[in-house]
Amino acid sequence: MDLYEKIVGGEEKVSLVGLGYVGMPIAVAFARKIKVVGFDLNEEKIGLYKNGIDPTNEVGNEVIRNTSVEFTADASKLKEAKFHIVAVPTPVKSDHTPDLSPVEGASRILGQNLTKGSIVVYESTVYPGVTEEICVPILEKESGLRCGVDFKIGYSPERINPGDKVHRLETITKIVSGMDEETLDTVAKVYELVVEAGVYRAESIKVAEAAKVIENSQRDINIAFMNELSIIFHKMDIDTQAVLKAAGTKWNFLNFMPGLVGGHCIGVDPYYLTYKSDELGYHSRIILAGRRINDEMGKYVAESLVKNLIKADIPVKTAKVAILGFTFKENCPDTRNTKVIDIYNELGEYGIRPLVVDPAADEKEAERLYGIAFGKIEDIQDMDAVVVAVAHNEFQALDREKMDKFYQPGNSKKVLVDIKGVLHKEDYMTEDYIYWRL
Repeated sequence: MDLYEKIVGGEEKVSLVGLGYVGMPIAVAFARKIKVVGFDLNEEKIGLYKNGIDPTNEVGNEVIRNTSVEFTADASKLKEAKFHIVAVPTPVKSDHTPDLSPVEGASRILGQNLTKGSIVVYESTVYPGVTEEICVPILEKESGLRCGVDFKIGYSPERINPGDKVHRLETITKIVSGMDEETLDTVAKVYELVVEAGVYRAESIKVAEAAKVIENSQRDINIAFMNELSIIFHKMDIDTQAVLKAAGTKWNFLNFMPGLVGGHCIGVDPYYLTYKSDELGYHSRIILAGRRINDEMGKYVAESLVKNLIKADIPVKTAKVAILGFTFKENCPDTRNTKVIDIYNELGEYGIRPLVVDPAADEKEAERLYGIAFGKIEDIQDMDAVVVAVAHNEFQALDREKMDKFYQPGNSKKVLVDIKGVLHKEDYMTEDYIYWRL
């Protein structure tokens, strides 16, 4: 009986190493079919899961309460599994070089608890070569086992879109790869247990790694083009969204929109690819140009806000500004690598300390990462300017009457920055508003 049959038969378990926005939904999905050990170093997070609480809001509390995943912070429990999936973040350092410490740390812990006959599959986004050239030596050193003889490896890039209830693990074609045909077949069959959309068998681990890293690089470049267009069209006094709506009537026009590009994927992955490219002697031009534009958009938004305050005859240094939304994307509590912090910090350079409100965000995470304490929506009073930074459902539901109550009634002009253009522009094209969007 092979490993796949033992897993399906309940004789062997699957483990998930890393239970964040990606790992936890994978663990829950597999647990509907097979036995799953869910491991994370964060004991507080494990405690929440054990108490039926989903801090990510990806599957919901009821699903967590009813799942059969064995949540644990005890690494020795990994010895009970033979098929391991590593789903830890791969951020970048302050100099934009890859920070592989989470995936290296996960490899060390897993290596210390690896048993003969296991398969290890990495899901973390990396540049081509990391799985075989960096992770495998760590696994071998810590376990004393030999890759290809005592254990096998594969790579299957995550494609989960945090906060997206449509594009989920089950509904997105899953790229799978393995170090040999036998491993590839087992990896494919295991993932086919939960991925309704089916799997795509990549010809090698490096091909699968490369496919993932270019997916987000492509999006990053396209959004950067939209952001650059927005800057140009503002100088021409043309509404960018109106232009894109008109251009979008052509069948092959790509439907991208300008905006802040943060998070732990699109705002990070291009740097992994260009880092490896630099090592090989080729210095990226297009990829890094797009990244520079997107990295500067928070500063651009803040500067545009200040210009509009001046236009409204509102003293900049004493201006009261509210920022609605702090997460890196809508309807998601994740604040990691949010570009809203760039707006906040740039306004601080002008002496403005904005009030930040985000009912969807992980408040503890935001305070730990950025030192920011959120206000409540009812705290938004007597403002000179309001920035709708994230398209949460709560903010999209704001109408003109509710928005009016946020402002200082004595001001002749109300400055409103609607970054994503989620409000009805026509409602604010009036004498008492200065409305601005990308």
